[in-house]
Amino acid sequence: MNTPSDTHTKSVPTTDPRIAAALAESRERGESGIQVAAYLDGQLIVNAASGQAKPGTDATTDTLFPTFSVTKAITSTALHLQAERGLVDYDATVATYWPEFGKLGKESMTVRHLLSHRGGIPWMPEGVTPENQSNWSWMIEQIENTRTVFEPGTTNCYHALVWGWAVAEIVLRTDGGGRDFAQFLQDELFAPLDIEDVYMGVPAEADDRVAELTGGSVPVGYPEEYLLGMPPAVFPGAEVYNTELSRRSINPGAGVIATAEGIARFFALLAGLGTLDGVRLLSEERVRSFTVTRDQVEDTDRYMGKPAQVSAYGFWLGGPDPAGYPVLGDNPNIVHHPGAGGAIGWAELDSGLAVSINHNAMHDGAAATEIHPFTPIAEAVRAVAADLRADSVGVRS
Repeated sequence: MNTPSDTHTKSVPTTDPRIAAALAESRERGESGIQVAAYLDGQLIVNAASGQAKPGTDATTDTLFPTFSVTKAITSTALHLQAERGLVDYDATVATYWPEFGKLGKESMTVRHLLSHRGGIPWMPEGVTPENQSNWSWMIEQIENTRTVFEPGTTNCYHALVWGWAVAEIVLRTDGGGRDFAQFLQDELFAPLDIEDVYMGVPAEADDRVAELTGGSVPVGYPEEYLLGMPPAVFPGAEVYNTELSRRSINPGAGVIATAEGIARFFALLAGLGTLDGVRLLSEERVRSFTVTRDQVEDTDRYMGKPAQVSAYGFWLGGPDPAGYPVLGDNPNIVHHPGAGGAIGWAELDSGLAVSINHNAMHDGAAATEIHPFTPIAEAVRAVAADLRADSVGVRS
């Protein structure tokens, strides 16, 4: 196994006044506790926090925040590690690796169909509860016995929660190591890259570091199908995700609890085109392929009700048409994933910048203000990175 380079340290950069001002503005726009970290060319350049993690407790750079579907970027990457090793072919059927899956319309579903949210099984199992969701065997058995909603590969439809278990089970079926998914991530991704404070299952001794969520209640008036993908019993919000059960669960679609520094360091692998601190886990060609959009990307996504810039490989993308996430703009070379309530992490493949923004005041639907609360933060981080890049060029010249 690769070992981390000695060049990585956990020293905290001096907080640039632009970052502090941006965090303050985000709080004026509705945030409570908020945290941002950024890497540039593999070096930590921003690590800051503001506000309250929970009543009476300040948010710090060590606070752990639920990140919801930012998790999917990590789960995707676990599968890409297996592809890098020749253990997974994106165009093979899921049933090639998981024979019990291949029934009830799922026989033709390829790994790529699943990764790109065109697989045909977008809804969570009937009768799901937080307890069932935390039971890996129950979830896998239910997925095996799920009938497709549409023919695989024919429709864009975001698989909001169920996607995580389906993708992660492919990883485990091709691993053969007898590990659970959290251990696979630790052994094969986090340890080699010296990534700390990214948990899928928070240890009890770290509970006091976890931020308390507010908001994220089940939306009123949304289409029925929206709640098939995220049923009220397990809806991503404070009621379910502030619990000890949620903190302990291995939830590969929405369960990572982490610091912004830990998530940003993960995205630094992608911003570094597959390498970080001299440790290469993915080829540059593979990482660049992540910017390829899914088939028929311009079509309306059945779940989201509009077109969405979704990659063929399990990520979301920046891009002008369809429009990318508002904080990121229209750069198609940005690989990212947003999470329920607003958390986000991204990698800019053409600049070497990786960023994570965590928070605990969940946005219900679109951000409530005209300017997204994260926009000032993203702009400040890019300004800091641009200055450092210019200084670096000046030194070399």
